[in-house]
Amino acid sequence: MSEESPVESPRGNGEQVRDAAISAARNAFAAGGYARTTFKGLAAAAGVAPTVLRKYYDSKDAVFAAALKLPTDPASAVPALLAPGVEGLGERLVRFTLDTLDDPAVRDDLMSMARTGASAAALTKSLQDYLEMTVIDRVVTTLGVPDARMRVALISSYLIGIAAGRYVVRIEPLASASEEHVVRLVAPTIQLLLDPRVPLARPTSKG
Repeated sequence: MSEESPVESPRGNGEQVRDAAISAARNAFAAGGYARTTFKGLAAAAGVAPTVLRKYYDSKDAVFAAALKLPTDPASAVPALLAPGVEGLGERLVRFTLDTLDDPAVRDDLMSMARTGASAAALTKSLQDYLEMTVIDRVVTTLGVPDARMRVALISSYLIGIAAGRYVVRIEPLASASEEHVVRLVAPTIQLLLDPRVPLARPTSKG
């Protein structure tokens, strides 16, 4: 995202600043650019200095949560996901992902972005980057599991693949399956990847 020189005072009132920041975040998300978008870049696109934007949103994640009308800020959910311990964490993480993206406002926004030209691949990439960086990476890091980066990549790829197939591409019968059914199917795999007692398969040497 272009980072033009921002002004120190807000362009218009607080509502206008929030609207401009949300519009910038939605554009970045639709383009698949969540990971490379910065708080400074969002402020520049909104026409204000980062210090001004921070009066309304304390982080890039908060802007994106507002832009997608998420029912909860994913970052704030991490302690609740971890509090009961490792047992059942896979189910909680799957359920959290599905509950977040099953919200009608979130789904309407994703479909709106798709209708205005965002590709399914771009939306999927942004969803993966967003949930990986705000939730999955923090969960795995806190657990202290070995091979953390590979586990994060596997978990985020699996969960976002399921979510995109269910909510963005609408693949049947996944799209119309009940949440409970999807949780029962997906949670065991996620649980294994989160369990530090379960080692990952080691790469085999060629030749």
